[in-house]
Amino acid sequence: MALTALFRLARAGYVMAREGVFGMFDLPDLPPGPHFALKLVRLLERRSVRTKPADRRLTDALTRLGPSYVKLGQFLATRADVVGRDVARELAALQDKLPAFPVEEARKVVAEQLGRPIDEVFVEFGEAVAAASIAQVHEAKVLDRDGEVRRVAVKVLRPGVASRFRRDLDGFYAVARLAEKLHRPSRRLRPIAVVDTLARSVELEMDFRLEAAALSEMAENTRDDPGFRVPAVDWTRTAKSVLTLEWIDGRKLSDVEGLAEDGHDLPALGASIIQSFLRHAVRDGFFHADMHQGNLFVEADGTLVAVDFGIMGRLSRAERRFLAEILYGFITRNYKRVAEVHFEAGYVPGDQDVDLFAQAIRAIGEPIHGHDASEISMARLLTQLLEVTELFNMHTQTQLIMLQKTMVVVEGVARTLDPHLDMWRTSEPVVRSWIEHNLGPAGRLQDVAGGLSALGRIATDLPIFAERIGRLSADFERMAERGLRFDPETAEAIGKAEARHTRSGRAALWVIAALIALTLLV
Repeated sequence: MALTALFRLARAGYVMAREGVFGMFDLPDLPPGPHFALKLVRLLERRSVRTKPADRRLTDALTRLGPSYVKLGQFLATRADVVGRDVARELAALQDKLPAFPVEEARKVVAEQLGRPIDEVFVEFGEAVAAASIAQVHEAKVLDRDGEVRRVAVKVLRPGVASRFRRDLDGFYAVARLAEKLHRPSRRLRPIAVVDTLARSVELEMDFRLEAAALSEMAENTRDDPGFRVPAVDWTRTAKSVLTLEWIDGRKLSDVEGLAEDGHDLPALGASIIQSFLRHAVRDGFFHADMHQGNLFVEADGTLVAVDFGIMGRLSRAERRFLAEILYGFITRNYKRVAEVHFEAGYVPGDQDVDLFAQAIRAIGEPIHGHDASEISMARLLTQLLEVTELFNMHTQTQLIMLQKTMVVVEGVARTLDPHLDMWRTSEPVVRSWIEHNLGPAGRLQDVAGGLSALGRIATDLPIFAERIGRLSADFERMAERGLRFDPETAEAIGKAEARHTRSGRAALWVIAALIALTLLV
C-alpha cells in the first residue's frame, strides 16, 4: 500500500516537472539544498513547455492529477501575490469551470438519492452550469405547494470522486509518515496530523446533508449581519449526494471586471469579505473554510452571498480569544502582548524566551504596517513566518489549520478586489468590537454569569455525584474483603493472552536449545 501511494506521488511530481510547474515560482531565501533540488527537477521539463504560457502549466498539471490537486490550485488562485496575476487568473477556472460529467449521470444520481423519478421531483433539470473537483451544479425548477414555479440550484456529487480522494490521501499519508520518520525537524510540523485534518474535512465535504446543516447554522448566526447572507436549503430535495438550494441571481467575485461594470465599490467589497469572515470566526467560532472567488456571489444591492459550505471550521471560545488578542496586538503594534498570548495558548513552548519571541514578531509586523498590499511580498512574509516557527520550536496546531488556511485565502480574495488593501485597518473594527464586548466589563460580567451557571449545574448534579461516590466506596470495600475479581470476558482474554505468551516462550526455548546443540556439534 505504501509503495503504491509513493508511486502515485512520484507520478504527481513527474507530471508537474514535465509541465514546467517548478519553474514558475520565485521563492526568496530558499536554502541551498532545496534550491539545488529544484534545479535538478527542472531538467525533466518538456521542451514545448518553454514556449507554453506560464498560466497554463499549473492548470493543466493539476487537472490531470485529479481532485486533491485541484483543491491546491483553488487555493493558489487566491494568491496572485505569490503565483502571479496571470497564473492566478488561469487557476480560477479550477474553482467552477472543470469539465462536467454527463447530465444523464447526474439525473441518475439524483433519482437514486431522492428515491423518486427525477421528473416527480423537478419540473425541469438542466445541464451543469458550474463544475468543480467534488461536485457540479445544475439549474432546475420546482413546483411549490402554492403552484408557483421556483428556480433552484442542484449540487450533485461527482461519481467515483470519493475513491480518487482516498487514493490521493494514501499518498499524502505515505509522505507524512516518511517525513516524520526520516526528518526529525519536520515532526514539529506534525505532517500526519495535518493530513488527518485534510482527510476529515474531505470526508465531511462529501456528505451534502452536513453541508445543508452548516448552511442552516450559518444562516442563524448571520441573520442580522449587514451585507452578508447564505442561500436557503430545500431539505425535501436534499440527500447525501444531492443538495438543493435557492437559486442565487448574482455575479461571481471572480468576475472583477463585471463587478466594476455593475457599479459595485470593489474596495468596499474587499473589506466586507475580510470583516464578514472575522465576524464568523471570532464572534461565532464557526466559519466558511473555503471562501475562494468561485464560492462568493454579489447581488445587485451589493449583498455578499456565500455558497459551498462543505468545508467548515470551528474555534472554541478560548481559541477565539487568542485569535482576537493576537490580531489586536498586531493592529496596535503591541508585540509583547502578541508574544504573551502565544505562550498562554501553548503555541510556543514554555522553555522559550518571551521577549526574544516578541522581537521576532516585531520583525514580521513592522514591515507590513503603514504599507498596503501592493507593497508587501507575501511569499517573503510566509518564508519568514516559517523560519520563526522553526527558530522557536513551534509545533503545528491542527485545530487552527482551517483558520490559518482560510485567512490566507480570504485576504487573497480581498486583494483581487483591492490591490491596496490594508489588512490591519480593515480588521480593526470587528476585532476591537469583540475585544470590548468579551474582554471588557461586559465580558467579565458574562464570565461571572457563566461561572454561576456552572456552579448551579454542579449543585443540581450533587445527588448524582453522591450516589456514584457511594457505589465506588462500596466497590472498594468489596475489593478489600474479597480481593480484585474480573468479569468472565476479562478473565478469558487474560487466559488467551497468557496462552499465546506461553507458546511463544516455549518456541523461543526450542530455538535456543537448537542453537546450543548446533554449537556443540560444530
